[in-house]
Amino acid sequence: MVATTGAQLLPNAAVTNVRTRLLPLTTILTPNISEARLLLENAGANITPEIKNVKDLVQLASLLQPMGPKYVLVKGGHMPFDKDLNVPQQATEQKYVVDVLHTDDGTTFFITEFSYSKNTHGTGCSLASAIASNLALGSSVPDAVENACRYIEAGIKTSADLGHGSGPINHFHSVGMVRDPSYLFPFTTPDILALI
Repeated sequence: MVATTGAQLLPNAAVTNVRTRLLPLTTILTPNISEARLLLENAGANITPEIKNVKDLVQLASLLQPMGPKYVLVKGGHMPFDKDLNVPQQATEQKYVVDVLHTDDGTTFFITEFSYSKNTHGTGCSLASAIASNLALGSSVPDAVENACRYIEAGIKTSADLGHGSGPINHFHSVGMVRDPSYLFPFTTPDILALI
């Protein structure tokens, strides 16, 4: 619904349809911060003007969840936090990425160490696909989200710089796990280039 650049990809009428017709049917909603805000603004909700800390992510998730989804995962990848889980004053203070999973039963935090990479193209779609794949394998929603977050983290950390601009994550990082589950990262950055 909202691109990484902040551009709204759906007209307001379509956002209304997503909110009123799809959210009530949704098991897990996975908006980034901008998408969460867009859905809430579309519903006329009173939300915090700007994100200052992780509590603001919890607020977004808790306001979205009554709209229908059983679970809401607000993805924090676009807004790394400092060591105290506040928005840092300087880029050098970026320490953690926090994804917030909210349901009627409470809130769970998935905290990942922030690592700068230009290779984050498609992470939101990849995360949602990884969650769906884990659910299809029989995982609970919290376990599916945790596994998916680790998958994306490994994909970013082992990605290779391809071309110019924002590149893809490394979706092949765990291929070796099929043969040896203790072998989490089978490719170093140069090795994956041999496969392309």
